[in-house]
Amino acid sequence: MLNDLTSGFTWIEFADKTIRTIAVYGTLLILLRLGGKRQMAQLSTFDFVVILLLSNVVQNAIIGPDNTLIGGLVGAAILIAVNFIVVFFAFLNPSIERDLRGREATLVEDGQPREDELRRELISRSELEAALRRQGYRGLSTVDEVVLEPEGTLAVTEKPHPTIEQVLASLERIEQRLGTLRN
Repeated sequence: MLNDLTSGFTWIEFADKTIRTIAVYGTLLILLRLGGKRQMAQLSTFDFVVILLLSNVVQNAIIGPDNTLIGGLVGAAILIAVNFIVVFFAFLNPSIERDLRGREATLVEDGQPREDELRRELISRSELEAALRRQGYRGLSTVDEVVLEPEGTLAVTEKPHPTIEQVLASLERIEQRLGTLRN
């Protein structure tokens, strides 16, 4: 039975699948890196459709005209191996990791949206507000800082809540001002 699965599968076909898989993997890595962080986590409906279709589009590029079980398994094994090698070298070399991952983007700083970063990342204010609500925040007014991490996640720092002492001190200042206004 094993002979039936592997019959006709030559080293040339294996080399062909290896080259195809590495080329597709590298191209997708570059395209998704250039496509921005939103492709990874902050998916709109359009982004989601593109990601779904990518797998179908590149399938034939990886396995070629061979649609056998062994051909698909070899393509999958090569894809996983190439990914492991890339991750391993990125782990060993921080500059490679930085180049592959990209940089973080500060979208909100001191409670104010940074329009230049939002534009660069192609994120509208309404998309940012929706993402904050999905994470349990009530919107921009409740956050101090929002950082879009290279893998597409939002790291949010909430505005500090005043302590009881600060509230009481503020009330005392208000009372003093009201007292001076009455006099």
